[in-house]
This record gives sequence, C-alpha cells and structure tokens, in this order.
Amino acid sequence: MELTSEQINYCMECGVCTGSCPISQVDTRFSPRQMIKRTLEEQEEDILQNRDIWACLSCARCSDRCPVEIDFPEFIRSYRAKARERNNFPHESHHGIFHTLVNLQTGNINQNRTAWATDAGKFREQGEYYLFVGCLPYYDIFFRYLDLSCIDIAKSMLKLLNKVDIEPVISNEECCCGHDALWSGNEEQFLELGKKNIEQIKASGASTVIFGCPEGYMNFKYYYPKYFGNLPFEVIHLSELLASRIPEANISFTPDKEETITYHDPCRLGRWSGIYQQPREILKQVPGATLTEMPRNKEGALCCGTTAWMECSSCSKAMQMERLTEAEDTGANTLITACPKCQIHFSCSKTNTDIGINIKDIYTYLSEHLE
Repeated sequence: MELTSEQINYCMECGVCTGSCPISQVDTRFSPRQMIKRTLEEQEEDILQNRDIWACLSCARCSDRCPVEIDFPEFIRSYRAKARERNNFPHESHHGIFHTLVNLQTGNINQNRTAWATDAGKFREQGEYYLFVGCLPYYDIFFRYLDLSCIDIAKSMLKLLNKVDIEPVISNEECCCGHDALWSGNEEQFLELGKKNIEQIKASGASTVIFGCPEGYMNFKYYYPKYFGNLPFEVIHLSELLASRIPEANISFTPDKEETITYHDPCRLGRWSGIYQQPREILKQVPGATLTEMPRNKEGALCCGTTAWMECSSCSKAMQMERLTEAEDTGANTLITACPKCQIHFSCSKTNTDIGINIKDIYTYLSEHLE
C-alpha cells in the first residue's frame, strides 16, 4: 500500500490509530502507527517475521478515525500475503478446522447445504433472488457445545424472506465467500472460492444476492469487484432489504413487553459497510421490546475480539468480556448480534462466568416473534 508524503508526515505526528485500537488498549506493545513507521524506516522484513501482523482485528476503528485516511486494515492484509511467503503463518483457532473446511471447498466436493431448508420455507433452484447462506451449516455442527443452533439463523432468514414474498435460490454448489482466506493472507484460495461462487450465482439466474453474514456481504461488496471486476448481480444485506420491505408487507410481530434488548454493531456491517440504522429499524418492529444502546455503539462499537478464525488470544477474551459487561450494564436482558461469529465469540466467552445476559441473532429474534 503506497502512502503519500502528506499521509506520512501527518501519521508520524499523530497517534489516533493507536489510541483507538482495541488491541492496543489491552496489549500496549501493539501500535498501528509504529508498524507503519517501521515500514518507512525500511524494517519491512522485521514486520513480515513478527507476530504483530496477525494480531490486528481489521475492525477499522483506526482507519475510520484516521485524519489522513490511511487504510491500516488494507496495509495489514497486504503484508499478511507477503508474510506467508516468508513462512510466517497465523495461529489458527479451533485447531485450524475452519481453514481446513475452506480448503476442502476449493475442490469438487459434494455438499448437502440445503437439507435444512426443506422444512423452513420456500426456496428455488432458479430465480431473481439468491440467498447466500455462507458457512452457517458448518458452524451449526461445530458450536452445538455452546448450545447454539447456527442453522436456526439460516431458517429464520428464509422465513423472513418468505414473509416479504421472496422465494430465494439456495444452492448446494455455493461455497465459503473466501473472507477468512483473504484476511489470513491466502489470496490464491480466495480467488478460487470467489470464481466458483460467481459462476454458481450467474448460473442461478439471480440478479440480487442477499446476505445475512456481514463478512460475506462486505467481501462481495468491496473485494469481489476489486479482484473480479463489476459483478453481474447486485448485493444487499438482509437488514437493508427487510427495513424497506417489512413496513409495506403487512407483517405482524407478537409483543414482547418484558424484554429490554441492546444491539451490537459488527465491524464488517458497521464501520466497513456503514449499515447502522436498518438493523435497529427492524428490531423496533417487535412491539413492546425496548432497545437500549451501549455507550460504545455504531462507529464507536467495540469489536467482538477476533477475526478469520485466527489469533483467539487472551486479548480477544478480555475484549469479549468487556463488551458483555457493557451490554449487561445497560440493563438489557438480551444482546442482539447481526453476525454469526460475534454470537459465537460472545457465547464462548460467557461460558463459566456469571454473565447473565442472553445472546441472540437478530434474524432468530425476529423470527421467534413472527405471528
């Protein structure tokens, strides 16, 4: 990533990025500005061999606040690709099982990714709308020990789409969007996955692809066009679609007069994609539920603590506990997430603690209140 002389001069006199970085608040040795400075001082090789390159969460708090618009997450992403060439690899969480699954999906394996949908709602093999389910079927298998049913998120998305008169395409040929490969420096694998997905969606005849996962949405919205050019279809996040469709669809939700909820803004949906209001609008469709905000919300929201299934460290756990405590301190009894990984990470950290707040996915919550 090339920096202008103005950016360099300002950067060396600033420090907003380090002051904003949630990792720097827990580990004072980590500094985005110092990493940039070391590259300018021709210490690139030192950075490529350092573990710090994998610590960044790419949460975008630094770039969102940078006065000269330095894109530090992109700086990190590009250096991770170089680090792999130096045999400096990330510490993969969960013994690397999810990276192995992504590897398998680059091949010609047979997947039954639609079995869950047969009793959940109506869907098609060809049509105008395509529901990108992503990795939820895999998460459903691996995180049952947390009492999570990730496939309920997919079922809830389908039910809600049916309620607004959309019968989307769901496909067994779909594979991982490549987010984790891209952000762990494996561009070759990302390209293989992206090519397969684009070909499959084109073959379905869809002109609009709907995403519930912020990572998939962000990947298709920004990185697919960067690597593959203009896409032959539109992409939309489900919260955007529901916010525009629910008011005119005559949908009724059952009241929840005793519930106070708070909403966690995922980094990929919020700071990366600018989608803040639509999730809140659809949550307010449930009558009686009170939405209360955490002190750090929207642009200032705290990250869930890890990304791309790597570097799940003590820093990550400290951040997750900080966020859970912040949510509970609002007086809410339910923390609503709009990202499956956020729900997984918070649920994991909550285990064996006295944190009492419930953690629910936004689409599951809405689906539970459908009349």
